[in-house]
Amino acid sequence: MKFDFYNRNMLAQRTLKSMTRSVGVGLHSGQKVELTLRPAGPDTGIVFRRVDLPQPVEIPVSAQVVSDTRMASTISYGGGADAPKVQTIEHFMSACCGLGIDNLAIDITADELPILDGSAASFVYLLQSAGVEIQKAPKRFLRVKKTVEVREGEGASLKWARLEPCHGFKLAFEIEFNHPAVDATGQRVEFDMGSGRYTRDIARARTFGFMHEVEQLREDGLALGGGLDNALVLDEYRLLNADGLRFADEFIRLKMLDAIGDLYLLGRPLLGAFTAHKSGHALNNKLLRALLADPAGWEMASFERAEEAPAGVAGLVRQPA
Repeated sequence: MKFDFYNRNMLAQRTLKSMTRSVGVGLHSGQKVELTLRPAGPDTGIVFRRVDLPQPVEIPVSAQVVSDTRMASTISYGGGADAPKVQTIEHFMSACCGLGIDNLAIDITADELPILDGSAASFVYLLQSAGVEIQKAPKRFLRVKKTVEVREGEGASLKWARLEPCHGFKLAFEIEFNHPAVDATGQRVEFDMGSGRYTRDIARARTFGFMHEVEQLREDGLALGGGLDNALVLDEYRLLNADGLRFADEFIRLKMLDAIGDLYLLGRPLLGAFTAHKSGHALNNKLLRALLADPAGWEMASFERAEEAPAGVAGLVRQPA
């Protein structure tokens, strides 16, 4: 299909208008890290660049270069376990998805993104502060054509995740933690990315953990940058944060936020319906790899006219008048 790059109804790719920076500490490493976000050309995708290494290394985002999913999503050069890496990227990727950012260059001075306030909201603010630039190239979606599902465990330990055809991008997530503070809140959430409510309803949810797990993680040299100012922490019975929850069901919204970020590791927006039960970073990536492994199960799609696009998507990425 030939596109008229001057057609203002075309759904176009997005990057940043200007450079912007942020400084923080990594959740697990506790290391100070600086991010420098720069505009990138059409069809570049989202690319991390480790500038702290003697020879800077570029790591383009894709599902195939996810090299570790313990506690967070980590990508590495070529997907190698011992290759230069960037970890804990799911909140940042979620923010990019929520704002429809297609192309971006990120210089990073350590191997882990900063946790900031523990949510994606700080990344949303950072991206918005730089402004969004509409580019003269069609936005390219990956459209799910066939249902794909991955499962792990049995009985009470069963976890699964599924992608189905859908004219839009809708998500549903369910959790079971068997913890009194979590059980008292919502266990299931549904969200339509075409609603335009990502920043309000999803981005502000914070990462959470249990005190006994935090203590063990720190003994293992992890969670060194975490605390009550950037995470929800629970003991055996209750939430320890004095300021309470941002949402009545913040725990499940955080799992939704993570899933949006994990799925955006495809490197492009999805057209499909995602449903999951107790899924996490590992199963989310396994689902993407299963999808990509069947070329008949997906196709690339673009929209020359906004009216052809799913409701809500057009409003996010249409060129301004």
